[in-house]
Amino acid sequence: MWYILEVTHEGTSDVKRARKLTLIQEYELFRMQPGEIIIDMLKNFTHTVNHLISFGKIFYMDELNIKF
Repeated sequence: MWYILEVTHEGTSDVKRARKLTLIQEYELFRMQPGEIIIDMLKNFTHTVNHLISFGKIFYMDELNIKF
């Protein structure tokens, strides 16, 4: 039963790996979009970083500061 709940909520290991790779690419290509305000940019950046952290990625504050 637990396995079914986990797969339903988080997806299979293939789905998790694909999502993680997508988020890494999103992080690496992160740029401010034309017409985007700084608050929205920060929100998008935080969203991406938080999801990567949930997948086990470790960030250092210096890295995040330079990226932002």
